[in-house]
Amino acid sequence: MVNKIRVLIVDDHSVVRKGLKMFLASNPSLEVCGEAESLRDAIRMIDKTNPDVIILDFKLPDGDGINGSITIKARFPDIKIIILTAYTEREMVIGAIRAGVDAYLLKDIESEEIIKTIIAVYEGKSVLDASVTEEVFSTLKVDNGNIKSKYNLSPQETKILEMIALGKVNKEIAEALSISDKTVRNYISNIFKKLNVSNRTEAASYWIRKTNIQ
Repeated sequence: MVNKIRVLIVDDHSVVRKGLKMFLASNPSLEVCGEAESLRDAIRMIDKTNPDVIILDFKLPDGDGINGSITIKARFPDIKIIILTAYTEREMVIGAIRAGVDAYLLKDIESEEIIKTIIAVYEGKSVLDASVTEEVFSTLKVDNGNIKSKYNLSPQETKILEMIALGKVNKEIAEALSISDKTVRNYISNIFKKLNVSNRTEAASYWIRKTNIQ
């Protein structure tokens, strides 16, 4: 990687900021360009430091991750946002994703996974912490009519997309639908093309954005 990924850390706890900065700075692909303890400070720091990725705490003194993400994305749409939090409530996760965040991680995640996520979102991917994925997707229902009309997904493709979102592997999908693994792969390839996504995580993120809480 020629240019380092510039990262802005936004958290109201100085210990968390220092810890993040320490291990992020040890990676040659990353550069911590600034720290902020509130949304207000974060906006000011963005203008000064021009970050590529923001690591954003969900609860801050002057707002939350949802409002913060909406505000940041409105002014700086190209900046990637990673929510790093202890909150697993589905409403928070779904709200954050719909606000435009690129990743949602829990604070007990391994440090190396945070680095991988920073690189992934910088490259245009979406990431959800595995511990919240199943609960979130199990509470969602999709507007099938809207998806079919907009992306021309067949009923079978819609079923497979839902199963991808639930974390099912190709073998599980094939067994559930009584089709071969090769047929599943072909369906998934078509789904990716229609949704203009490149991997299962991006497809799953799309599914959340087009669903409603039951």
